[in-house]
Amino acid sequence: MNILVLGATGFIGRNITEKLALNPDYKVFAVNFRSPQYESRNVKWLNVNLCESEQVKGLFNTFDIVIQAAATTSGADEIVNRPETHVTDNAIMNSLILREISNQNVKHFIFFSCTTMYQSNSDKKQKEADFDRNLPIYDKYMGVGYTKIYIENLCEFYSKLCNTKFSVIRHTNVYGPYDKFDLKRSHVMGATITKVMQSNESIEVWGTGSEVRDLLYIDDLVELVQLVIQKQKDKFLIFNAGSDRGISVTDLVSKVCHAAKKDLKIIYHKDKPNINFSFISDSSKAYQKFGWAAQTSLEVGLNLTIKWWKNTFQPKE
Repeated sequence: MNILVLGATGFIGRNITEKLALNPDYKVFAVNFRSPQYESRNVKWLNVNLCESEQVKGLFNTFDIVIQAAATTSGADEIVNRPETHVTDNAIMNSLILREISNQNVKHFIFFSCTTMYQSNSDKKQKEADFDRNLPIYDKYMGVGYTKIYIENLCEFYSKLCNTKFSVIRHTNVYGPYDKFDLKRSHVMGATITKVMQSNESIEVWGTGSEVRDLLYIDDLVELVQLVIQKQKDKFLIFNAGSDRGISVTDLVSKVCHAAKKDLKIIYHKDKPNINFSFISDSSKAYQKFGWAAQTSLEVGLNLTIKWWKNTFQPKE
C-alpha cells in the first residue's frame, strides 16, 4: 500500500511518517517544501509547494492513501494578532489538493481538522453534533475555525463525486516530540514546557489561567490514524480525537513544573494575547467506529515530552 504524507516535516506529519514507515506493508512517501528532509528509514521524499497548482497536479496518481498533515499553524500570539495567518494558504492548499484527489485513484484521504469551531465555552464534553452551523464561532477562532469548516465541507462535497473515502479528524491540543516549542508559534503545551525549562524563579502565564484545555499525546493520535486506515468503512466521516479530560492552564503549569522538578512562581499577565476559551472533547464516536480511546495519561505524556525536550534543546555537558 502506497501512502503519501503531506506536511511530513511538521509535528503531526513527522510522527505519523516515522511510525508508518515501520510497517512493512506500507511504502511511505513524504512531502516537504521549505523545511529540510530528515533521515527516516523506508521513507522516500518529494519536494512540493502545495499552494502551487502545477506542482499539485498529478501528485496523487500512484498513492492509495493520502494523509493531509500540511498546514499553516501558530500559537495564541498570531491567532489573536494575525488571525489571517490561518486562512489563505490553508484554503488554497486544500482546495488544490482535494480537486486533484477527486480526479485520481486515491482510495482514502485523511484530513486533520481541529476543535476550534465548537461554540460552547464550557467544561462540558462536546460531541461532533454539538457544533451548530447556525451559531457564530468564538471570535478569536474565526479565522482558523471557518477555514477548517470550509475544508471539511469540501471533503464531504468530493466524497459524493468520487470513489475516495474521506476521514476528518477533529483533534484537540496535541503535544509530544517534534512539537513547536518556540514561544511565538507554539501552542499551550509547547510554550509551557519551554517557559518552565528555561526559567529558574518564575513563569509567565498569559491570561487568567482558568481556561480549560483537552490535551492529547501524539502517539495516541498516530494510533488512531492507523486504526482509521485499517477499519473505516464509511465514505465520509467526521470524528473528534481528544483525551476527553480537561485541565486548566494554571493546573497544567503546575504539572509541568512538577514533572520538570522546578519550583516556580506563577505570574499572570492578563494583558498578553490569550484565548479565553475552554473545551473538552467527547471522542466516543471514535471508540464506537474504531475501538479507539486515548491511552496516554498526562503525567506519562509530560515526562516523555520533557525528556525529548532535554535531549533536543538542552546543551550536553
